[in-house]
Amino acid sequence: MADRLTPVLSAGWADDRAWTLESYTARGGYLALGTALSMTPAELIDLVKTAGLRGRGGAGFPTGLKWSFIPADSGKPTYLVVNADESEPGTCKDIPLMMASPHTLVEGVIIAARAIGARQAFVYVRGEVLHVIRRLRAAVREAYAAGYLGERTGVDLVIHAGAGAYICGEETALLDSLEGRRGQPRLRPPFPAVEGLYACPTVINNVESIASVPAIVNGGAEWFTSMGTSTSPGFTLYSLSGHVKRPGQYEAPLGITLRELLDLGGGMRDGSRLKFWTPGGSSTPILTADHLDIPLDYEGVGAAGSMLGTKALQVFDQTTSVVRCVLRWTEFYKHESCGKCTPCREGTWWLVQVLRRLDSGQGREGDIDLLLELCGNILGRSFCALGDGATSPITSGIAHFRSEFEAGMRTPLAELFPPAASTLFAAEGVGA
Repeated sequence: MADRLTPVLSAGWADDRAWTLESYTARGGYLALGTALSMTPAELIDLVKTAGLRGRGGAGFPTGLKWSFIPADSGKPTYLVVNADESEPGTCKDIPLMMASPHTLVEGVIIAARAIGARQAFVYVRGEVLHVIRRLRAAVREAYAAGYLGERTGVDLVIHAGAGAYICGEETALLDSLEGRRGQPRLRPPFPAVEGLYACPTVINNVESIASVPAIVNGGAEWFTSMGTSTSPGFTLYSLSGHVKRPGQYEAPLGITLRELLDLGGGMRDGSRLKFWTPGGSSTPILTADHLDIPLDYEGVGAAGSMLGTKALQVFDQTTSVVRCVLRWTEFYKHESCGKCTPCREGTWWLVQVLRRLDSGQGREGDIDLLLELCGNILGRSFCALGDGATSPITSGIAHFRSEFEAGMRTPLAELFPPAASTLFAAEGVGA
């Protein structure tokens, strides 16, 4: 199975002081920038388009196509913003990348800025991860001192510390926060490519998306498309966590399966068997052991009724209560709702109340239908995707494990799933 790994972004993570400029250049860092400086912006955009790089932040939108949306000769400055506000439960790929190899991101920023004609770029980092902010700023200082940033390339880069709000992972809320306002989603249109940061043309990309650009410039489109699938080409970072023996980051081609990743991770922990999992973080519909062999690309996961999202594979065994897990996620979304729109602000509060009743064994007749009705009133009616994401684990949890939700009508789930490994549900065939 080892040949299923494709270490590109993670290739130098184990090197001595991998985060320094010296270590990065020793393994070929900034060679792609030299190549990019000899190319025109249009050639760079065409290269990324041909490679088929899709956004690694969750939506999977073609990166080169997004770059091409920037209007020519708008008369305004163009900005590049990197979304490093990684904060969804289970998602943990960008922070290790920025810690282990910040110069990969810096080089990608310079190339991407050149492609879209931006002289100013920002990396918006979640404020709580101070260690990441310090490491990125140290890398930026090194890049300026070496001439990679500044006059030679015509690109300036600012590492901006956010105020710590999950909603700022939504790109327009991020822009409001970056401008010094309260982070709340904007009404679209206009879209950021036309009126983004400071009402100027703006490209917003995820950390992994931008960090993948230097490798594409070095290797070429044909090399990139030799990995992955025809519609989801390339390599990506899968975050494997939960009840597995070796959780961590696994860089592999798009289209690998969870069965293969579990094998790479040593399998489930002793005494465990897979019960349910998330393919892309807590905001994506959960899947079960029946989905072990679906290809983990955008189309494969979509066909299974979920989303690839951030490729945060959270794996849970038979000792885990689906209801309690969903409750914890919903409490997070309730807390992180910006409050701008009623469906999300009020709906997530009511979802938590009903889930708490079911978790404590005090569920009322009709509570499951009430959950589904609440989710229906939130889905597609919220200002941004936070509300939609909050409903996904609930509706999918009921679809796959309705009997477990029904058990909350009569028995506290803490008794059915005590801290010690419980086999009651497995014995009864509920949720097995």
